[in-house]
Amino acid sequence: MHNILKGFIEHKLEAIILNGEMGTGKTYVSIATAAIYHKYNPKPIFVICPPHLVYKWRREILSTIQNAKVTVINGSDAINKLLKLREQVLNKTLDNTIPQFIVIGRVRMRMGFHWKPAYTIRKIHSITTLNNSEKVSHTDEYIACSHCGDFFIDSDKNFVDVNRFTDEFSNDQQYCSKCSNPLWTMHHRANTGNDNKELQLIKFLQKLPGIGKVTAQKMVQQFGVEQLTSIIDDNIYEFVNLYDPEKQGEFYFTDKHAKRIERSLGRLEFALRFISYQPSEFIKRYFPRKFFGLAIADEAHEYKNSGSAQGQAMAVLCSASDQVLPLTGTLMGGYASDLFHLLWRIMPSFMRSQGFSANQSNSLGTAEMDFMRRYGVLIDVIKTTNGPAHKTAKGNQTRTSVKKAPGFSPMGIAKHILPFTVFMKLNDFGNELPAYTENTHTVSLPADMQKYYKDLEDKLIGIMREAIRKKDNSLIGLVMTFLLRWTDTAFREEVLYHPKTKKPLVNVRHHFDENRPMPKEQDCIDLCLAQKQQNRKVIIYTTYTGKHDTMTRLKGFLENKGLNVAVLRSNVKTDEREDWIADKVEQNIDVLITNPELVKTGLDLFAFPTLYFMQTGTNTYTLEQASRRSWRLGQKNDVEVYFSCYDSTSQTKCLSLMSNKIKVSQSTSGVMPETGLDVFDEEADNSILFEMAKDLVKAHRNI
Repeated sequence: MHNILKGFIEHKLEAIILNGEMGTGKTYVSIATAAIYHKYNPKPIFVICPPHLVYKWRREILSTIQNAKVTVINGSDAINKLLKLREQVLNKTLDNTIPQFIVIGRVRMRMGFHWKPAYTIRKIHSITTLNNSEKVSHTDEYIACSHCGDFFIDSDKNFVDVNRFTDEFSNDQQYCSKCSNPLWTMHHRANTGNDNKELQLIKFLQKLPGIGKVTAQKMVQQFGVEQLTSIIDDNIYEFVNLYDPEKQGEFYFTDKHAKRIERSLGRLEFALRFISYQPSEFIKRYFPRKFFGLAIADEAHEYKNSGSAQGQAMAVLCSASDQVLPLTGTLMGGYASDLFHLLWRIMPSFMRSQGFSANQSNSLGTAEMDFMRRYGVLIDVIKTTNGPAHKTAKGNQTRTSVKKAPGFSPMGIAKHILPFTVFMKLNDFGNELPAYTENTHTVSLPADMQKYYKDLEDKLIGIMREAIRKKDNSLIGLVMTFLLRWTDTAFREEVLYHPKTKKPLVNVRHHFDENRPMPKEQDCIDLCLAQKQQNRKVIIYTTYTGKHDTMTRLKGFLENKGLNVAVLRSNVKTDEREDWIADKVEQNIDVLITNPELVKTGLDLFAFPTLYFMQTGTNTYTLEQASRRSWRLGQKNDVEVYFSCYDSTSQTKCLSLMSNKIKVSQSTSGVMPETGLDVFDEEADNSILFEMAKDLVKAHRNI
C-alpha cells in the first residue's frame, strides 16, 4: 500500500500495477489503498471487474470501509444511475467527504446501445417547364448533415431523399462525407413490456432461492411494490435484512436462507428500465473530463487483446480517471505483445513518450511490432527456394516471414514493469499459509497402445508434411490437437476428416471400453481414493468437455468406487458458480470435476486442497489461475497440485512448452518459478501447437 500510494501521490505515475499472486488479497489491498488515496484526491473511485464478482466487490468494500458508498452499475438501470451521478456532479451535491465507489462488470461496460438516424432536411425548390410550355414549381426534400449542413450523397454523388434513405441507408450508421460527423444518434428504448410493476416484481422474487409464487405475492402485499422495488434497485442487500412485520424484532429470512439469497442477488439483475447506452461511451460523452480519481481494473490481464471490445471500453474508463490501479495475478502469458496493449491502455502518455504511437491510420500495429522488436522475441524465418532457370542464369527466390516467440527482455522488465509494478507473493506472508507442492505424474501407455499411437503419429505427420509442402497449413492445428487428445479419448472409435475437403484422413479404433479405466484415469481414481482416506476433497480439471466429453465417464468410475462426485459444466452461468459449488460442498461431495476455464477467476475453492489436472490445456493464464484456486489466505490445509500426462506422447512436449511459457510469464513478476512442470523445462520459440508440430515434423523427416 505504501509503495502504491507513494507512486501515485509523490511520483504522479499514470498507473501502478498490483501484480499479486492468486490468494494474496489484492482486492482488500486495493480497497484500503483507495480509501487512503481518497484523502488526497476526493473524486469518485471506479472499479472494473468480472461480472460475477461485482457484488463480491461491493460486499468487500463495505466490510473494509465503514462509511463508503457503493453504486453498482450492473443492472438494466445502469444509465439511470450514471445520470443521477452526473446530476450530482453538475449540481455540486456529490458528497466528496466519503469514498464513493462505482463498480461495473466488464461485460456490462461494453454492452452496445440503441441508435436511430439523425439528420436534417434541406429543401430544393425548382421550376419545371412542361411540354405545353407551362411552368410548374415543386419542392424536393433531401437528407443533409445536421452539423455542417452538407447534403448526404450516394456512391454516384447523387442527393438522397427521405424515402430512399429510409429504404436503403437507415439500417447502417451513416456519416457525413464532408465533416465525418455521424448521421445517427443514441436513443433510449422505452419499456414496452406489458407486465405491470407488480408482476415484474413477483417474477423477480420467484428467481430467488426458497421464494415461490405464494411467498412472493405475500411479500408484495406486506411491503408494497414501491418499497420492495426501491430496495432491490438501490440497495439489494437491504433485502436480506428485512424485518418480518408479523413478528416484531425478527428478520423475515433465517440466517441460512439469507445467505443463499445474498449469493443469488449477486448474480441477478432487476430494474424497471432498460439499458440503452454503452456505459463507457456514456461516460466518455457526457461526464466531465477526468471525473474519477482512481480506476481499479480487476483481472487486468484479460484486457490485453488488441481488438477486444472489453479492452477498448476499459481504456475509455481509464482515460476518464486521473490514475489507474490494475490488479492481476498473471501479468503476461509469455509474449511481449501480451503487455503492449495493456500498458497502452493504462498509461498512454508514458507509452507515447517511449515512441509507441498510433500511425496515420490510427492503428497500433506498427507500434506493437516495434515493442516486440525492442523487448520481445521475434524470429525472422528466411526460406530460399530454387527459382526457374533462365538462358544465362538461374535465380533463387527468398521469402522472409516474422514469427512471435515467448520471451521478454530484462531491459523491457526494467523499463516497463519494475518502475510501475508492486509485487505481492504468498511466500511474503510466511507462516500464514500452508505448504504448496506441485507434482507431475507421467503415466505409461500399454505396449500395444503405445505402438498404435506411434504408428498413428507417423501417418498423420506424414500427411501433414505433404500438406505443408503444398502450402496447406490447415492440418497443423487439427493434427496436433488430435495427437494431444487421442490418448485421453481412446475409448471410442472415430474418423479424422480434413477440415477443408472433408475427406477422411485416418480411421482410429478404440483401445478401452466403457467399463475399463485408461491408465491416467486409474491414476486419478487411485489418488482420489487416497485423498478420501485423509478427508481431503479433490478437484479434477479436464479440458475435454464438449464433443469428446470425458467428465461423465470419469464421474461414473469414481462413483463406482463409492465417491460422491459433482460435475460443474458451462451451462451453470458464470455468476452462479460460486453458489453452485457452495451447495455441492454442503452436500459433502468428495470430488468436483470441471474445466479449468470455468473456475480460473474469482472463486475461492478452500474446500478442495488437492487439484488434479487430467490435461493442462495450452493457456498459461488459465493454468496459473486454476492451479492456485485453493492456495490462498484462509486455507488451513496443505495444497497439493498434480499434473498428469502420458509418457512419450505429445502431452509431454506440451507440458514442456507450458513450463517455459510460465517461466517467462513469472519472470515479469520478479521470480524464477520452481513448479511441478520444471521436469519438462526446455527452450521454446513459438506457440504451443505450432512448436509441437515443428518438432514432430523434424523428427519424422525420414518417413
